[in-house]
Amino acid sequence: MAIGNWVNQRRDQLPVLLALLGVTSLAWGYVIWLGAQMTGASSAAMTDMPGMPMSDTLAPWTTVHFLFIFMMWAVMMVGMMTPSVTPMVLMYARIVHASAQRRVVPAVCFACGYLVAWIVFSALAALAQWGLEALALLTPMMASASHRFGGALLIAAGVYQWLPVKNACLSNCRTPLQFFQRHGGFRPGAAASFRLGLLHGLNCVGCCWVLMTLLFVVGVMNLLWIAALMVYVLLERLVRGGRVLSWWTGAAAVAAGVWMYWT
Repeated sequence: MAIGNWVNQRRDQLPVLLALLGVTSLAWGYVIWLGAQMTGASSAAMTDMPGMPMSDTLAPWTTVHFLFIFMMWAVMMVGMMTPSVTPMVLMYARIVHASAQRRVVPAVCFACGYLVAWIVFSALAALAQWGLEALALLTPMMASASHRFGGALLIAAGVYQWLPVKNACLSNCRTPLQFFQRHGGFRPGAAASFRLGLLHGLNCVGCCWVLMTLLFVVGVMNLLWIAALMVYVLLERLVRGGRVLSWWTGAAAVAAGVWMYWT
């Protein structure tokens, strides 16, 4: 009987896992393609990209340009954050199975709610990029144009790693079972699952949003840093010393920021 329950549980989780892997693969495929276009193509070729006027000088933003940047951030956040939420979504699928529902819809709705939180963040990031370009703080390749601005952003990110709000949000991400219990566990209905995923996503945004702003320092489409941040967020949640990792990362960011600011 126990073996049968285990098999049924894994059978319920498999479609969810495959869906998450598919979403991650599609998002990373787009990010890699776009990064290759921006770093390997000529400026003339890049001007043919819809809504993406690239040249040696920054052009005024249009509505199409803003939508392109928003889509870029949204797909990038989906690719970066889906791997880190996958263990929690699978745990939620197990909770659904234990409730005798045996449906994948609640787990999918939970994942959608989580990703919506990051899509909202993406809209704010696109607006921030718009403002930074207007202030001439970003280059046409979407990296910091000022070492003092980049240094200040690194220092701010490092300090945030030490703040209580960071620790509180990280604790919610590191203890999924307690998070579910504090918020009522599984409740029937797609809307309830979506709401719980959205709430978890907001906690995750509260934990990681400043780290994402570091892309304004190294380049928004710097594929190496995008991958590094994805791995770091995953380690911060899963490794036993996640809080210690956050503290030391904060110290390193502050030291790097001070060095950048004064050089």
